Amino acid sequence: MAILFVQTGGTIDKDYPKVMASYAFEISSPAVKRLMKQVNPSFRYRVVEALKKDSLDMTDKDREKIAKMCLEAKEKHIIITHGTDAMVQTAEALDFIKNKTIVLTGAMLPAIHIESDALFNVGTAVGAIEYLDHGVFIAMNGKLFPWKKCVKSGKKMKFIVKKRADTTKN
Repeated sequence: MAILFVQTGGTIDKDYPKVMASYAFEISSPAVKRLMKQVNPSFRYRVVEALKKDSLDMTDKDREKIAKMCLEAKEKHIIITHGTDAMVQTAEALDFIKNKTIVLTGAMLPAIHIESDALFNVGTAVGAIEYLDHGVFIAMNGKLFPWKKCVKSGKKMKFIVKKRADTTKN
């Protein structure tokens, strides 16, 4: 199995530069490269950089670029590291892609922080991707969701299953 990791930005790739006093994209290398070195995986992978944006700043053009990268990739298994605020919107924009398994994941704290959930979330995505059918999924908080069935809960700061009334919209 070979996995393509696509970096799009989001908290997972941010740092806390002293000069800015807030999270920002300061690290030059995608977080997933460092995470893979930590775990010494037994599968082939490559990492490509698409964007370094907060997901709230992503545009339709950015999502088109991500979709094009996924469509043109030789790999059938793709994990996209992404900001959590607009993860579902990007998943929806990728839903037309057939014959590939795409999992979006990210983190609530930057991967560079020891308390980050980044390694756990990427690990969940990696562990599941080989066994999933083709389609688009979200791996967060130790769970795997078909993108149409989840939403980020602002109160709990985690992804949860949509309430039944919400599922009729998709």
